Amino acid sequence: MSENRGDAEERGDSVDAKFWSHRQSKAPNPPDKAGREGKAGAGSADANRYRIDYPSIGTCVIINNKNFHKSTGQKPREGTNVDADAVERTFRGLGYKIRREDDRTVGEMEELLHTVSQEDHRGSASFVCVLLSHGGEGTFYGTDASTELKKLTGMFRGDRCKTLVAKPKLFFIQACHVTRLEDGIQTDSSCDESWDRIPVEADFLYAHSTAPGNLSWRNEGKGSWFIQALCEMLKEHSNQLELMKIMTRVNRKVALDLASSPPDDHENNEKDQMPSITTMLTKDFYFH
Repeated sequence: MSENRGDAEERGDSVDAKFWSHRQSKAPNPPDKAGREGKAGAGSADANRYRIDYPSIGTCVIINNKNFHKSTGQKPREGTNVDADAVERTFRGLGYKIRREDDRTVGEMEELLHTVSQEDHRGSASFVCVLLSHGGEGTFYGTDASTELKKLTGMFRGDRCKTLVAKPKLFFIQACHVTRLEDGIQTDSSCDESWDRIPVEADFLYAHSTAPGNLSWRNEGKGSWFIQALCEMLKEHSNQLELMKIMTRVNRKVALDLASSPPDDHENNEKDQMPSITTMLTKDFYFH
């Protein structure tokens, strides 16, 4: 699914040219104290694991923006449909209810996520949102303009989306973090808790395709490095590993196995990418 350094196929890599806020407040309801073991320990409680014994594992919202109004100055994101299709297959395979929206304006994205945030998630174990578009430092593009990323993700804070309080809210973001490229370097190495309140931004995970201040590579034929690595690692490890261990493997694959090869652009050849994960999760999360 992803491109290795030794891939002899003709490739065309391009980029998806973020930031988060952290505030705390008293949450209206305490989280469930009961946990659930992963696949090996289903049925036994563990305060260090998120519960998954709900009727549904949850909803996965996919916003996939490919084409942009001329006024934005943004080029079409060739290859993004490959990513969206892979994400849809991967999270449907994990049991999520998929809601995919293609080419949405800022207003449409905000309306969609606000609607979803106000739905009843009491029967869901988690929530996933995958955002695919152009971006900048703290911004994310709709087809007509950009908006603050925290405005989109903030709709699911504990004081705004009460039925997801104490449940993992996972955001996977394929977009650039501005305009600096990363050069590669070589190395020489062949229990129950008593809760009276919860921070409103607890239980979030933000997985960005690249570190702040950097570009994010996307192959026009095979999709983006980050999303394809994410789908591959979820497919391979979701039955056994906790989420953060899976994300570490995603980081490793993107950082070590991939390098850019834009056609007729020697200056940006062999550039690397390092995903960035910010977690406010308070427990381990297993998909099974």
